[in-house]
Amino acid sequence: MGLQKGMTNNKKGRPAGTANKVTADLRSKINAIVENQIDTIEKDLLTLKPLERLQIVDKLLSYCVPKAAQTIEVDLQNLSDAQLEQIIKSININDNE
Repeated sequence: MGLQKGMTNNKKGRPAGTANKVTADLRSKINAIVENQIDTIEKDLLTLKPLERLQIVDKLLSYCVPKAAQTIEVDLQNLSDAQLEQIIKSININDNE
């Protein structure tokens, strides 16, 4: 008949924050792909306009850096190319530390 919803035979369950096996395996495979293609990815990013490059870096950061308790919203559409380049450079400097 099975267990009722919310019931389990394992009273302790999986520890909080532990990814399930499928998630851990998928994350590992994606990391391997990125590591093997990092040079190509960097070259491709440099071919983009500053706004496009910053938008992609912003999306990628969400997978690399824990979510902040407080967020800052910036309207990327209204920044000049020089301002976007400055933001990109500051991100690259912080990544190399």
